[in-house]
Amino acid sequence: MVLYTTPFPNSCLSALHCVSWALIFPCYWLVDRLAASFIPTTYEKRQRADDPCCLQLLCTALFTPIYLALLVASLPFAFLGFLFWSPLQSARRPYIYSRLEDKGLAGGAALLSEWKGTGPGKSFCFATANVCLLPDSLARINNLFNTQARAKEIGQRIRNGAARPQIKIYIDSPTNTSISAASFSSLVSPQGGDGVARAVPGSIKRTASVEYKGDGGRHPGDEAANGPASGDPVDGSSPEDACIVRIGGEEGSRPPEADDPPGGQARNGAGGGPRGQTPNHNQQDGDSGSLGSPSASRESLVKGRAGPDTSASGEPGANSKLLYKASVVKKAAARRRRHPDEAFDHEVSAFFPANLDFLCLQEVFDKRAATKLKEQLHGYFEYILYDVGVYGCQGCCSFKCLNSGLLFASRYPIMDVAYHCYPNKCNDDALASKGALFLKVQVGSTPQDQRIVGYIACTHLHAPQEDSAIRCGQLDLLQDWLADFRKSTSSSSTANPEELVAFDVVCGDFNFDNCSSDDKLEQQHSLFTHYRDPCRLGPGEEKPWAIGTLLDTNGLYDEDVCTPDNLQKVLESEEGRREYLAFPTSKSSGQKGRKELLKGNGRRIDYMLHAEEGLCPDWKAEVEEFSFITQLSGLTDHLPVAMRLTVSSGEEEA
Repeated sequence: MVLYTTPFPNSCLSALHCVSWALIFPCYWLVDRLAASFIPTTYEKRQRADDPCCLQLLCTALFTPIYLALLVASLPFAFLGFLFWSPLQSARRPYIYSRLEDKGLAGGAALLSEWKGTGPGKSFCFATANVCLLPDSLARINNLFNTQARAKEIGQRIRNGAARPQIKIYIDSPTNTSISAASFSSLVSPQGGDGVARAVPGSIKRTASVEYKGDGGRHPGDEAANGPASGDPVDGSSPEDACIVRIGGEEGSRPPEADDPPGGQARNGAGGGPRGQTPNHNQQDGDSGSLGSPSASRESLVKGRAGPDTSASGEPGANSKLLYKASVVKKAAARRRRHPDEAFDHEVSAFFPANLDFLCLQEVFDKRAATKLKEQLHGYFEYILYDVGVYGCQGCCSFKCLNSGLLFASRYPIMDVAYHCYPNKCNDDALASKGALFLKVQVGSTPQDQRIVGYIACTHLHAPQEDSAIRCGQLDLLQDWLADFRKSTSSSSTANPEELVAFDVVCGDFNFDNCSSDDKLEQQHSLFTHYRDPCRLGPGEEKPWAIGTLLDTNGLYDEDVCTPDNLQKVLESEEGRREYLAFPTSKSSGQKGRKELLKGNGRRIDYMLHAEEGLCPDWKAEVEEFSFITQLSGLTDHLPVAMRLTVSSGEEEA
């Protein structure tokens, strides 16, 4: 399948579209600015309360007449541009495919050679997040603002979190001598000049903070803390790279399974370049959001950057002088919880998972923000699909002002893509081309040259909580489209050998939860019989450790939750969850928003599902880890979620 790298089939239409949008944009920007000035966020209200001279109000009163005059002057040009723009949308393609060509040895083509479908099982990591990158005036309805700066910061944080090395932590205790699952919240081990990861010698106390420094190590404020410039691609190696940290063992003793050496070269974190701070989130010491604070997080290490340069004598060059900061979690065993009846680890993490393979985002509506976000994500992901959806009257019944808001990023090559717009929408949702994005990715090949592939679907369902029937109809369409996409993209001819399916994942913002009485129809949908939800016991019943992913927007800028670490601490307590998560309304309480009468741990509306059937007959996909992520605190009103799947064969289990 040919992937579309431009929104239009020829340069003439692209040029005409650019001209028409240039005529529309001044009017669009002025309307957005005018509306935004009258919708303050709680952060701005607090600033105004501390402003005795009311300077912000004076500025608003001064500039509003100017904006109005410019808006009136721009209306004729916007109308002329709209006359050209609207019919052009019938020729527009449903997405833009972007590939970063220069990825070196870390490229997707190199990843395909790592797994042949034999030997040890292979793990794949998925994440989904609603980032609320709407035009600024609309984002303020959710108590968010400064969309352009937020887009850049979101991209930096995701990239920095995913670029950390994956760590295996051994915890010695009288009752537990096994290795924990590969940690989402990872540590960085010291490296030699050759860039090879070293196991941390001796023992590390859980409350210790250890600093490793190469010859001529740099100051914490230098490149090691801030990372490489935002334009630099991430230098990395195998997704299975890991280092081993021993906690609580005796000096000189060996960890269990010591014959399993640490992975080869540890991944160098992609830095964020200059700090893209936004008013939504003021960085402080100890803020682990962008991995650039002078003091490391409680559970993770600030990443270092190693350059390839060496001197003629073999000594490390200037780029390979590293600074490593380590901190070990207090009561580390308690943070990574495993229910007695649960087969996988789960946690609230301050970082995106290390070695993230696939990322699905929702509500990336603003085009300029999408471009900024794409540029940041390309520092880690080689393949990106953005600006997904349709505009005007193309493909749907009503006129669309916004695209679908979906964005997909992958480290593995994308083979096939399909997008469908939901036709059954109403109210404000009808103005956006919300739909589903279907992807087929190649993740390996067998010795017999059979492709190993995976299927991923990303969607965003209808938002108004009272419209259960509409969401159920969209879930029906989603199932039908999933089956059609699998059928249309499967290959079983003699000339093209049959492909082996390793995984089938569905994720996104479903806009319903599994504990609200208003969402019973969706909770019982047949989608959950074909795909497994790791957080769900059954319709209306969550697993005890599952928490809500929708935050209470009124508390986004409270000091208790304004940093990833702070939000992580809050969400680990029931009292904190009830204070800062959004809960479903109770019909019996008679008071909207009253939380004390409600069950559960908040509204979990962001889902990550995986299929257990329809895969290669000899393979099995099992959840290894599930994580609720706080790294985007202050930048969105949703918690990202992540899942790590391990694909293994029946022979390996035997």
